[in-house]
Amino acid sequence: MTESTANLPARLTELETRLAFVDDLLETLNQTVVRQQAQIDLLQDQLRLLHQRMKDALPEDTPGPRDEVPPHY
Repeated sequence: MTESTANLPARLTELETRLAFVDDLLETLNQTVVRQQAQIDLLQDQLRLLHQRMKDALPEDTPGPRDEVPPHY
């Protein structure tokens, strides 16, 4: 047997160990992405609701800051 074939079981064990760690890391990252997407969705819903409340609170005919004439005119 050559040196590379004699070392094959140890290399295979090392690769299997690394693969197990990579699988665990991938699952952890996937769970993190899912949790973050849920938080983003919630924040978007809250922002949408806040925007709608602001629109409802302001009368339609109230001039906005862009419509005001500066005092020196």
